[in-house]
Amino acid sequence: MLKRLALCASLIVGGNALSFAENWGHWRGPAGNTAAIGANPLTEFSGTKNVKWKVAIPGRGSGSPVVWDDRVFVVSAVPTNDGARGKLAFNTYCFDREAGTMKWQRTAVEAAPREGTHSTNGYASASPCTDGKHVYSHFGSQGLYCYTLDGELVWKREDFGQMMTRNSFGEGSSPTLAGDLIIVPWDHEGPSFLYALNKLTGETVWKTARDEPTCWATPLVISIGDRKQVVMNGQNYARSYDLETGKELWRCSGQTDRPAASAIADDELVYIGSGFRGAFLGAFRPSGQGDIQRTQNVVWTIDRDTPDVASPVLSGGRIYFYKGKSGLLTCVDAKTGKSHYSSQRIPGVNSTYASPVAAGGHVYLTDRSGAITVIKDSEKLEVVAENQLGEPVDATPAPVDNQLFIRSESSLFCIAP
Repeated sequence: MLKRLALCASLIVGGNALSFAENWGHWRGPAGNTAAIGANPLTEFSGTKNVKWKVAIPGRGSGSPVVWDDRVFVVSAVPTNDGARGKLAFNTYCFDREAGTMKWQRTAVEAAPREGTHSTNGYASASPCTDGKHVYSHFGSQGLYCYTLDGELVWKREDFGQMMTRNSFGEGSSPTLAGDLIIVPWDHEGPSFLYALNKLTGETVWKTARDEPTCWATPLVISIGDRKQVVMNGQNYARSYDLETGKELWRCSGQTDRPAASAIADDELVYIGSGFRGAFLGAFRPSGQGDIQRTQNVVWTIDRDTPDVASPVLSGGRIYFYKGKSGLLTCVDAKTGKSHYSSQRIPGVNSTYASPVAAGGHVYLTDRSGAITVIKDSEKLEVVAENQLGEPVDATPAPVDNQLFIRSESSLFCIAP
């Protein structure tokens, strides 16, 4: 079974008991599948309807919010006002979950970006992550920064070098916490690596070379028996590494150009796909060794309408994913790959960066325009609600308890009764 990153917690504030049943410490959620097991957020809302609070976030960023107990964390890259051309402040923000007031803001570094970025993107695309003791903000070539939950800098790593992404499209892979480690992906047009750092000190535990070009996927950590694996997408191969040593365990080719979608997994299989200049989604048994292509460890594959930027979501034994960057939605059975429905047009959803999110028996589908359409989490496509925030959204929403946290291009929303 996958280890859950979420822990049950409760908080007493000002004499009022506020119960927080779950946390959302990573943009992919507790199990890395973008599904919230116990959350039950509202299905109907807008930029003003059912908005518990809304705060402005300066600068531009598409990193998703993460939530732990009474705190919500987001990152942004904010133009400075000191007259230096192109200089940005790479910031982390902590907000009070109930009131939306800012608890603290920290600037990791003020610097000019070391390369360009896509016209649709900013310079703070990687999502932060937290284990309830520290919060980690990754700004690619600008470094990785570890803070306490009260905003005190614990350590920083600014020595990874300069990333050179394909077509200068920018940096955006997010790190992943696993036990005492934080896993940092570093795939680009130069020498690529996968790092495991001690999360308390920032020291390198292992560093594994990867013969891969630019990839924007996030690592997924799974448990197979008594061994933990780090699963990572890649243009040349989808691969798995031993969490303790960084040694490659298995690989399988078939992915498309410059993958961006992250892997998902259940208690038996790992699912990895990509959808730019081609289409591939495969289900793999992670018990294999070496090159597993054309072996029984490849359970099923799909060669059409697979996701590009947005990652798939796994919920209720079903996998939901878009065709490329469109809003055409497919739902398949996770064990067999058999389609429940394929490339169905979703009202209001036409262009997608944010990944689908499952919570409370529903799946939330986010369009870049700020439209969020809610469907039933079932084998049959049924639209429940069509919503519009009125602000562009590229970040994946975070459903926690009865709240939905949405990072738009310029704001952070808390949707709740």
